[in-house]
Amino acid sequence: MIQRRDLVRLSAAATPALLLPAALRAQFRVEISGVGATQVPISVLKLRDEERAPLALSTVVRADLERSGLFKMIDGGATALDETGRPSFTDWRSKGCDALAAGSVARLADGRFDVRYRLWDVVKGSDLAGQAVAVPKEDLRLAAHRIADEIYQKLTGENGVFSTRIAYVSKTAGRYTLWVADADGEGAQIAVAGPEPIISPAWSPDGRSLAYVSFEARKAMVYVQEIATGKRRMIAGFKGSNSAPAWSPDGARLVVTLTRDGLSQLYSMNRNGEDLQRLTNTNAIDTEAAYSPDGKSIYFVSDRGGGPQIYRMPARGGNAERVTFNGAYNISPALSPDGRYMAFVTRLNGNTFRLALMDLGSGSVTTLTDTSDDESPWFAPNSRLIIYASRAGGRDVLMTTTLDGSIKARLNAPQADVREPVWGPYGR
Repeated sequence: MIQRRDLVRLSAAATPALLLPAALRAQFRVEISGVGATQVPISVLKLRDEERAPLALSTVVRADLERSGLFKMIDGGATALDETGRPSFTDWRSKGCDALAAGSVARLADGRFDVRYRLWDVVKGSDLAGQAVAVPKEDLRLAAHRIADEIYQKLTGENGVFSTRIAYVSKTAGRYTLWVADADGEGAQIAVAGPEPIISPAWSPDGRSLAYVSFEARKAMVYVQEIATGKRRMIAGFKGSNSAPAWSPDGARLVVTLTRDGLSQLYSMNRNGEDLQRLTNTNAIDTEAAYSPDGKSIYFVSDRGGGPQIYRMPARGGNAERVTFNGAYNISPALSPDGRYMAFVTRLNGNTFRLALMDLGSGSVTTLTDTSDDESPWFAPNSRLIIYASRAGGRDVLMTTTLDGSIKARLNAPQADVREPVWGPYGR
């Protein structure tokens, strides 16, 4: 499969193909490793009558919370409790539990499911939250993710990301597919597929569209596609290569890498592909742009200093300053939504590529992984997790990690190889 770390290839990006029905799905298996330094002990009980629903909602909620690295699951055993009951806080405190969640699920006459839950603060002996929703069968997983989001918010004070979505590219038997899935990789649906490469997907800030690069016309061109309708348009099909789209935070413009005037350079355009403006004018390869969250700066990769490093310049172009100095090869910048961190891929010892994290305030850099083939980092919208691609067991896989690298989750897809993950924004 085409690799992002090839800087020259990066200047000549990706390819989709042929729209397919959205009903085709792929399922993931998640493996979690590592232990966080501080975790909230919580028990999420099996929902009453959960076995009568087509999905074990409590299992989804527990997996979401565990994957965040901030929660320690306490086994509730066969405790019979739903949202209408009152737990014995003394008993739960004796089990080392700080929080407790329970609820119920029931099928309604119209075929929908009534999903209810309640969250208690065991330490204080008080109610924290509750929710009751009626959803169709196909939205049961989303309902579980939203329960996990509310639990996360109530116990950490920050927004959860479990009901958000990711996108990624798979290659199986010579066919490339761009998928859109839940944040845990489940419920994946095809956005576009075909025999030619697809790379560099990027979510619009409103979560309604994906930009990506397709080689379906036997050259790299940039498309923007609506998620809900599948409607798409080509926004960059200039002479040469068109690649590496990046959205501005307000969704009004994109930066792309074009070779229309020679070497790979950065250009800005509006979301319809109009008002083209050149941002860099060098004798180097400039590519892989990423906006700062405030929209004032653009981070990008350039070999103007002799090897690929990450630079920063004003969003409208201008003088660029070098950002990375550790190592001779640093690519694929991704900025955290809170503006505090930059994730990127660094090369160590020849052909070892690892995920690294820079604190933009201090400039300190931490290597987060011990693998050798990491690619394509992207932050969760709450800035607490990073999704990236790696290689394990002879396969390309998707991983998530906490910012300290202590908790990692491997999303095991049924497809042979999965790459290019991007995490969508809030809202759905």
